[in-house]
Formats: sequence, C-alpha cells, structure tokens
Amino acid sequence: MDRRKFLNASTVLGTSALALPRISPAQAAPAVITRDAMRPQMAHGIQSGDPKSDGAVIWTRSDRPSRLWLEWSTTASFANATRVRGPYLMGDTDFTGRVDLAGLPAGQEIFYRVVLQDLHNERVLSEPMAGHLRLPAGTGTRAVRDVRFTWSGDTAGQGWGINEAWGGMKIYEQMRKVNPDFFLHCGDTIYADGPIQAQVKLADGSLWNNVVTEEVSKVAETLNEYRGRYRYNLMDANVRRMAAEVPQIWQWDDHEVVNNWSDSKDLAADKRYTEKNVPLLVARATKAFHEFAPLRRTADVESERVYRHLPQGPLLDMFVVDMRSYRGPNTHNLQTSETDESAFMGRPQIAWLLDGLKRSKSVWKVIAADMPISLHVGDGKDADGRDRWEAGANGDDGAPLGREIEIARLLREIKRAGVKNVVWLTADVHYTAAHYFDPAKARLSDFSPFWEFVSGPLNAGGFGPNKTDATFGMQVMYQKAPNEVNAPPTNGMQFFGQVDIDAKTRAMTVTLKDLAGASLYTKTLAPQRS
Repeated sequence: MDRRKFLNASTVLGTSALALPRISPAQAAPAVITRDAMRPQMAHGIQSGDPKSDGAVIWTRSDRPSRLWLEWSTTASFANATRVRGPYLMGDTDFTGRVDLAGLPAGQEIFYRVVLQDLHNERVLSEPMAGHLRLPAGTGTRAVRDVRFTWSGDTAGQGWGINEAWGGMKIYEQMRKVNPDFFLHCGDTIYADGPIQAQVKLADGSLWNNVVTEEVSKVAETLNEYRGRYRYNLMDANVRRMAAEVPQIWQWDDHEVVNNWSDSKDLAADKRYTEKNVPLLVARATKAFHEFAPLRRTADVESERVYRHLPQGPLLDMFVVDMRSYRGPNTHNLQTSETDESAFMGRPQIAWLLDGLKRSKSVWKVIAADMPISLHVGDGKDADGRDRWEAGANGDDGAPLGREIEIARLLREIKRAGVKNVVWLTADVHYTAAHYFDPAKARLSDFSPFWEFVSGPLNAGGFGPNKTDATFGMQVMYQKAPNEVNAPPTNGMQFFGQVDIDAKTRAMTVTLKDLAGASLYTKTLAPQRS
C-alpha cells in the first residue's frame, strides 16, 4: 500500500486501530462516548519535521489537556508497530507538543498515527490521525536513491489569507503532488504584522474572501495573537494535507515578529501597535514559533536556536541558517570593518557553518537562507537621511562593506577549504529567480562561483523584481515577477522550487515552478569533485 492509499484509508480507522495506552484496573471499563466532540480533537492536524536518517519530529495540537501517544511502523499495516508515549499537551504551550522519534531505520518509509488521551478522563481517546514520512539514507550507506525536495516561503502575507472558494492555499497541494522527501520553508511562516480582513477588492472588481479569526484581524501583539497566526495557517486543508505526508524544515525571517525587525526597530509611530516594546514582541513571537514549528530543539544552552545541520544522506547536506536573530541593527550598511553593528549571521554561526561545510561528506551542500545575498532589500531611511538596509546588499557596487564583509569572509573561506558543490536557496522577495555568482565579474574575486535560487511567495502578495548589487558578481539568469505591487494569488505569481538529485549521475536539477505546478526554468548542475 503506498502512502496516499494508507493516508486515505487511515482516516476511517477507529481508536481500536491504535494500541491503547496502559491504564489501571480501576479505569479498565471503556468510556461511554456519545459524540465526537467529547473526544480530544486535533483540528490543526499533525506535522513531521527535521528528518534525518534515524529520526524525525512529530507534532500536533490538542483542544484540551491531553497526553500525546503515537505508533510508528515501516509498513502501512502497522505490523510490529512501536508505541511511543509523548508529552502532556497543556495550556502553557497552547496545547502543542512533539515527539522527537529516534532510532528509526535509515532510509525507510515511516507510517505513524497519533492519538490523544484526555487528561480529564484517561479512558477517553481521540480518533487517531495518520501520517507518513520518508527518511533519508544514512551518510555511509551504499544504497543511495534519488533525492527530491521542494522549497519556498512567505505564507499568508499582505492580507491574502484562506479563500476557501478559490481553493485555499492550493500551492501547498501542488508541492504535495510532486511527492518530495521534504519541504523547506525559508521563512515568513506567518505574517504577524499583516492583518487579514474578510474581503479584499481585486482590480477587476471581484472580491477575494478571506476566512478571518479574531487573532489575524489585527497585528499580533499578545502571545495568543502570535499563536493564532499559526493556528490560522493550519486551518487550511491544503497545508494540513501536505504536513501529514511530507516532513518540513522550517526557518524564520522577520514577519514571524514584525516587518524588518532588528535592534533598530522602532514602533513609536506605528499606530497599529499599542505594545511598543520590540524585545517583548520578539520574546512572544519566539515562543509561538517554537511551539508550532516541527523543529528539533537544541540543548538548553541555546534552546531557541534556529540554525542547524540536517544531513540527508550521501547526496545532500542541509545547512539551515538564521540571518535574523544575531544581526546588528539595520543601518546604512556601509561599515568598513566587521563589527557587532555589521553582523548578519554573526561570528559563532559563521564558524559553525564553515566547520559543517568542511566536515561534510555529502555531494551537495545546500545553504537554506532566509534572505538573498545580493538583492536590494530596503528598510527606509535612517536619522541622517541615508538608505537603511534590511538584507546583506547595501546599494554600493564596490568592495564589500557592512554585512557584505561577513559574507565575503564566508565565501573566501569556503574556497580556501576546497568545499565544492555549495548551492544557496532562499525566498523573502516574493518572486522567483536564478542567480549565478561569478567571481570574474565581482568586485571581490576571491571566491568560487556558485548558484542561488529564489522562490515564493506561498499565498501572499507578489512583488519585484528587486534591484541587484554587483559586489559579488551576481548575474540574473532568470526571473519572473508580477507587473503590479502586492499582486493577489489570483494573479498566479505564486512560486515554489523543486530540487532533484540523481543517485547515478549525482547531478542536481533545480526547477522553478508556478502556482499551477508548471516548470518555468530548469538548471542542471554537474557535481565537482572535491
């Protein structure tokens, strides 16, 4: 039975299909359930995330105090299933919780199903919810198979929410249909700063009708409002369906908190906000993100860390970076030396990334970035009237300045270490593009040539294309963007990318796709030998 037949069949299974948690003799009599509402509910579905060869994270949310239980097996029949007791789901985490499954067989299809146990009456169980994931092969294995994954970013932004009459966030269904090993979300997983209204009038006079909840009708300020943004996205059937079938790798950017947030962010003049304390908003947003992201937590030394290494077998290593949490303030970005003010990823993260790239034995090393390297992304003016910059580029086509100095050091060290086959994937700018970085055309030539691919948005406003910065010799090989500002999803300018790595040739093929799943641009990269 393939995974889709399994998932369809599993929707009609009763709780008897799941090995029940052990209960005391006094509890042995079955509970009397007269209607489904009496059972714990998983209205926001299940998710898997951060896959590695021997493990993955399984996530869900209850509607009441519950304990999470799950079974997993390598067969859809659940023969020889392993039962795992999960955490309590309580109000302090908005009733979310996760299990970090470990010791799984490398490279296998994993079928799992989740059930919730009501803590008010432990004899009352939810209906089971079934999911699937495909694990990557172990790094040292000889049994290598093709790799396929998708990526994009920017979900439910600029007031474009769930329009059920239009089909909801249907680009998620397009990604599911290509049967990827995983989906990489490159940030802006929510738009906490973008209110969603019931109706938006389109240019042709028709109406875009949004599903609206109280939490998304205004900018997020309270912890519940940040949480409500994630709950909202999971109301969409396309999002839930893909999440149950395809593991996800999440990173974040700015809209999980507030537009362009950094240490220089000032909300004093923004009348939408009654809470002006940006660090407090960051704290609330961080808690909500980590509650809802199917992300493997790090040790308590930095429990909220987002950057991480996720090995995907002999063909692929994923390096997920964080260009938001460690940056200095957004400034004119023209500093002449690398300082705390010019930090983008920061020295510890750069050292971690370089070490990981040098150690990697996989053919391809993908750097999943939340922002493009050499596109202009502005952030208004500073107090002296100078352009202030949100990304790494600074509008100066000369030698590296500001945040570019950090990027230049990273690129130079990658070359000096002889690291081959590094590809950058990103989103953020709400259009799709392919960029080639050519040292022969750069102001800084001490780096190896490489590719960066951009995709997005996912059910958000379309923009672009952005102006380019010549410091690193970026050449625009392809781009597609709308001819209007904040183009609605009905415009069709919603994009995702697909990466295929051939197990025999080890070549990587990157395809940029649109809302309908049509291929717009394809580039096949032959691997270089180290």
